[in-house]
Amino acid sequence: MRYDETVYTYRDLVRRLYDLELLAIPPDPEEQGGVFSSYDRSSVFNPETGLYENWGANNDGGGYIRKEGEGIVALELDGPGVIWRVWSAMPGAGHIRIYLDQAKEPVIDRPFRDYFENFSDDGCPSNFPNLMTTLSRGRNCFIPIPFQKHCKVVLDRDWGHYYHITYTRFPANVKIPVFTGLFDRDSAIALAEADRVLQLRGTRSVMSDKQFSFHTTNLVSVPAGGRSVVFDKRDAGAITMLRVKTSLASKSMEQQHRILRQLTISMKWDGETFPSVWAPLGDFFGCAPGINSYRSLPLGMNEHECYSYWYMPFSEGALIEVENDGSEMHEVSFEIGGISLNSLDADNLLRFHAKWHRGNYFGKDRKRFAEGGDRWPDWPILMAKGPGRFCGIHLHVYNTWERPEEEAETWWYGRWDRKTIDWWWGEGDEKFFINGEDFPSTFGTGSEDYIGYAWAAEPPFPIFDSAFACQPYIEIDANGHTSVNRFHVCDNIPFTESFEGFIEKYKADRWGSNNRCLFAATAYWYQVRGAGDGYDRVRLEDRVGYEEESV
Repeated sequence: MRYDETVYTYRDLVRRLYDLELLAIPPDPEEQGGVFSSYDRSSVFNPETGLYENWGANNDGGGYIRKEGEGIVALELDGPGVIWRVWSAMPGAGHIRIYLDQAKEPVIDRPFRDYFENFSDDGCPSNFPNLMTTLSRGRNCFIPIPFQKHCKVVLDRDWGHYYHITYTRFPANVKIPVFTGLFDRDSAIALAEADRVLQLRGTRSVMSDKQFSFHTTNLVSVPAGGRSVVFDKRDAGAITMLRVKTSLASKSMEQQHRILRQLTISMKWDGETFPSVWAPLGDFFGCAPGINSYRSLPLGMNEHECYSYWYMPFSEGALIEVENDGSEMHEVSFEIGGISLNSLDADNLLRFHAKWHRGNYFGKDRKRFAEGGDRWPDWPILMAKGPGRFCGIHLHVYNTWERPEEEAETWWYGRWDRKTIDWWWGEGDEKFFINGEDFPSTFGTGSEDYIGYAWAAEPPFPIFDSAFACQPYIEIDANGHTSVNRFHVCDNIPFTESFEGFIEKYKADRWGSNNRCLFAATAYWYQVRGAGDGYDRVRLEDRVGYEEESV
């Protein structure tokens, strides 16, 4: 999409928080997205050697661009653009100051912890529970902050611990509304409406049946070792709702996990030979193992059904199939709704992709990613060729260990540096390399920080959900399965040439004397029509039972 003479109102920007159709618009070459964070600045790329140094450094709480007075500059960026999300693990009393367009006075100047609680000049706490969420100790604010020429964010002394600030930069000719730190009536109403949409995520009130151009319900019997066609449409359109019902709710989690990994879903657009979507049925809907209730904006599930609201356009047809690699027949009910499109308009839209994998390096030198290599501990989330947009991940972690004989001082396995076992899997930073850049424009501070929660290495271990980040499942003592997801909607990552996304995995598949830490991921992204993604289906033995293999 070209942004010639594009003028955005604040309401237009707020709509990007929840309008999934916008994800299918090809990015302009000048459009950029990323994050500024407090990652450990000792991690660097050496251009002389072509190698990465201190790549697994983990002192991620205090990194910054530079000091300014007694504070630090956390973000500095030329516009036009928008700050979408501010996150912190423990915001303190030190102020956050946001300066726009080279102004000497900040438009926002308040204690950092108040940034996640107050709105505009209201004296009372804000009342946008879906835009300003606390997820297991992680503070998140999704109130858009637009800027036209320049933006600088300063965090004063005693600001707290850890920060992420996600953003989008638009092409230079885009006009952004002036932000004063206060919200007029229309802007406040737009935020209230967005908060309501996010609260109603996954419900039919978000997408009424009256808006569908086509709507079908199909109960399919999928034979053992066979496949069944769920949906076959031969003209132009876009799927906007997909709901699936099974009879698995009464089965044990182990049975659910096995069957939902035996059943796979594939989607092909425009007669393509290899599917753009392939994943085990349960993982596609953003959770494993088995069925666990949660609601996000694009995906969710409960004991009755699973849903997807990803926008999936096509020009010449769509084919959805379910395959059964198990030994018993299963019945699955699909409800699919969507809209008709002009084929020429559909030609210009990106195609939806989702692929499940257990780590695919696509021919990269694996020695560099092994412990001792300069790229360790990077683990691949997604590698794709552009143009496109990265829109999120479901990560299933199986991390289990022998219980230590030593009794901990505090509940479960102790706290901080007094643990009876160093079990935590998730300290890894996300790193997104866009269009072949040597150093990632997104460099995070920890796996739980990327999702949106915090301090997950210490108990308690809760389940939670929100519009963009969820932990649908974790063992009560964290020993076993963990399922998390993070969806980039307003803060999607555009790319025009390539996207290489990694998350650090500090623990080996086998660690300690008899312990294991295994990752499986479903990546969600949009990609230009007709471009293959290189990901192949994964055989059954690598989907089911691998967690229980002997060490």
